[in-house]
Amino acid sequence: MVNSSPDYSIPEKQGGLLRKVLVIALPILIILGFVVATSVFISLNKKPKEKKRSFNTLAVIADYAKIEDVQLKVRTQGEARPQIEIDLVPEVGGKVIYVSPNFIEGGIFKKGETLLRIEDADFKVAVIRAEAGVAQAEQVLIREVAEGEIAREDYAELGRGEPTPLALREPQQAQARAALQAAKAELQAAKLNLSRAAVKAPFSGRVRSKSSDLGQFVAPGSRLGRIFSKDVVEVRLPLSDAQLSKLDLPLAYFAKSRDSAPKVDLNALVAGKVRHWNGRIMRTDAAYDTATRALFAIAEVYDPYGTGASEDGVPLAPGLFVDADINGKKFEDVITIPRDGLRPQDEVYIVDNVGKAEIRKVSVLDASPERAVLTSGVEAGELVVLSPMERSRVEMTLKVLDVNDPENVLVDPPKPNWMKEQDAEKASEKSEGDKKEKRRWGKKKDEDETKSAKDEDADSGASNADEPSAGED
Repeated sequence: MVNSSPDYSIPEKQGGLLRKVLVIALPILIILGFVVATSVFISLNKKPKEKKRSFNTLAVIADYAKIEDVQLKVRTQGEARPQIEIDLVPEVGGKVIYVSPNFIEGGIFKKGETLLRIEDADFKVAVIRAEAGVAQAEQVLIREVAEGEIAREDYAELGRGEPTPLALREPQQAQARAALQAAKAELQAAKLNLSRAAVKAPFSGRVRSKSSDLGQFVAPGSRLGRIFSKDVVEVRLPLSDAQLSKLDLPLAYFAKSRDSAPKVDLNALVAGKVRHWNGRIMRTDAAYDTATRALFAIAEVYDPYGTGASEDGVPLAPGLFVDADINGKKFEDVITIPRDGLRPQDEVYIVDNVGKAEIRKVSVLDASPERAVLTSGVEAGELVVLSPMERSRVEMTLKVLDVNDPENVLVDPPKPNWMKEQDAEKASEKSEGDKKEKRRWGKKKDEDETKSAKDEDADSGASNADEPSAGED
């Protein structure tokens, strides 16, 4: 009976090949797996290499806080103006027949100088008429006095008793005297108008503007020009409440004399150079200015075109805008630092002898472009950072340089411990490397010496072999 089921058995030849492949590959795979597992285990347990950090410092400029005696100064500004400035006007009317060569814009004149002259023919006629009136009044008075004397003598000869005032013409004499006085007054007025035909300068000064000229008809009180005195120039200086607190200046101040008045240095840039003028604060305004809420102090410069000019002879001309430095109160034993050391919100950065900085809050008494005066927050001898520096960098270690000599290091911060350890490791590694290199070079030297000796021996043997023996000869 035949079995019809399929035969799934592996042929003997095919099974023997697979068995041989497994026998060869399996040990290899086991060995590779063991190697991979070992390398992974080693890599996991390997200590990571420590990354070396860098030691960074920030170099800054600094200076020491000092203790000094200081005098506060107040700086303000103002415009120079003449103390006396007027419109030149005539007191009589008429045609201008003369103009002084000094009566021009910018002209300089002296007190009593005739600047303009008005036609005076009418005034001379009026003087002559007034003189005639005086003569006539005198004649009337003389006649009345004579008639009174005649009446007195007649009464005495006739023996009629004491004459009455009317008989002696006393009322007529009084009237004649009054008429004479009126005539003399008219003569004086005529002469005064004649003198007023010459328009004279009431003071020594300069001409700011001119508004009339030769041949022009002018009326009494019309403007001929504008002049000002050059004897004294004033500068009105506004002072805030904070500035007043720094000055020994009463609110209702009026100087008793020029020598006792506070000094003020007035300066301005003129012709490319800063000029200085010495002034005195003579008084303050009677009230505060309602627009600026400031109190104005008036400084005066005497003879600004002469002795009061600057050192190189530049006058303090009206209209010039000047800066004013006023000496204020004096303080003893206060802390001063360079102005660059004062930060916003009245803060100061202080650095110690190891380069660590801290922020100090200070009380500021005064601050100028050059220095700051402090009453608390900083001690004398402490280092104040002057370089621009962000607040966030205060935590960094600082290397401090001298502001007067940046090559001079005031504070060189010490290295941290971790950096010292790194330096020690580097030094040790370098020492070990030097030793190995030394041994290597020593060994090489010995080998070279041995080789050299062998070469010398070989050369010597070859030389002996080439020499002929005595038998051969």
